[in-house]
Amino acid sequence: MQLIRKRLMPVIVAVVMVGGAVMWYAWPATASAVESSLTAQVKFGVFKVQVTTTGELRARKFVEMQGPAAAQSVQVYQTKISTMVPEGSVVKAGDVVAELDLGPIASKLNDVALNLQKAQAEFTRAQLDSALELAQAREDSRTAEYTLEEKKIALEQARYEAPTVKRQAEIDFEKATRALAQSKRNLATKTKQAEAKMASVGADLARQQNQLKNIQEVQASFTIKAPSAGMVIYVREWNGRKKGVGSTWSPWDPTVATLPDLAQMESDTYVNEVDVRKLAVGQAVDVSLDADATKRLSGTVTHVANVGEQKPNQDSKVFEVKIAITKADTTLRPGMTTANSILTAAIPNALSIPLEALVNTGGLSYVYKKDGRRVVKQQIETGQANDVEIIVRRGLAKDDVVMLSVPGDTSGITMVSISGGKPAVSPGADTSRSVTVPTPAPAQKAPGASTPVAPAKTRVRAARS
Repeated sequence: MQLIRKRLMPVIVAVVMVGGAVMWYAWPATASAVESSLTAQVKFGVFKVQVTTTGELRARKFVEMQGPAAAQSVQVYQTKISTMVPEGSVVKAGDVVAELDLGPIASKLNDVALNLQKAQAEFTRAQLDSALELAQAREDSRTAEYTLEEKKIALEQARYEAPTVKRQAEIDFEKATRALAQSKRNLATKTKQAEAKMASVGADLARQQNQLKNIQEVQASFTIKAPSAGMVIYVREWNGRKKGVGSTWSPWDPTVATLPDLAQMESDTYVNEVDVRKLAVGQAVDVSLDADATKRLSGTVTHVANVGEQKPNQDSKVFEVKIAITKADTTLRPGMTTANSILTAAIPNALSIPLEALVNTGGLSYVYKKDGRRVVKQQIETGQANDVEIIVRRGLAKDDVVMLSVPGDTSGITMVSISGGKPAVSPGADTSRSVTVPTPAPAQKAPGASTPVAPAKTRVRAARS
């Protein structure tokens, strides 16, 4: 037995030495880096390109509650909102929602009231003056009739008088006839003058009365009531802030609040000018709520703005996008924040890796790939990307493992190129260990095997420096 042990001892020692050399050769210094770094497996399947945005829920249809539209007709061009029910209040038809400050219209009302009193006094004075003038004109006409009758009698009596007396009577009769005609014309003229004067003061009086009526109607409209039952939602001003107590109201922007139809909701969001090119009407959207992360809703893009706009406190242009919520949900409320994931493309049978694993050097793309017990710097060709992953067109195979961060010590790492010829090497790489291998062929199933078996790779080891 001892003799056998003595004979086997040299063999065992030789095996250990050879094994140690092989392990030293096959287990480079990067093995510890592989084990200590986070890794990810190359995925194979449908790759989804998505644009993620944050939006705000609002109703697609709503009833607007507005202030007096005729405020301009009474020269009221702006005022303040003095009172307003809290946003989200449920009101019934006829309930008071808001009240506008009556200060600007109160001064107009006082001015019109004074002008109306003056118009009424002027109308009364015109009536009295016209009555006196017409009475005097009628009296002059009646006096002229009596004078004519007297002259007519005198003319008849002078029939048998001397020619001179008869002629004088004829002249007096002619004067009386002409005086009566003139008095009648004066009466007709004064009547028309009185009618014109009364029409003028009457029109001014009516105008003041109508203006007072309009102001009273507009003043009544300063109290804004709900036209139907619903939930009160404030509207936003031009600067993005919501209207409330103290906000300025004007006839050019008369809406104070809305009563939304909660059965038809949409998410209003904005997309930057880089991503808007990917969007189109009809694309599917996955919608989630910040208020309830477990609730998932489906939506559809219904509108993509053609013209960008500059939002406050933002340097880049953004485009408005509207996303209709497909199914009604009674828990949805206007103003809720949504996270919208818009599916812009779905690429089948694609290889993908996390964006964290991608390294760009000198205009080329690389990953640090786990190759057995060691790490290689593998050149890859990339395709489309989403927020978290990117497609790999060449350079990797299904189920390859890549590192999510650059190893702390990259010396001695072999760099593998996907193209024939001399491999491209990033600055600082160990060129003495760079090799070139062909692009891996698609995985094939071995006879009787349940999982694909990758074709054997020819590994070429450069001479150690």
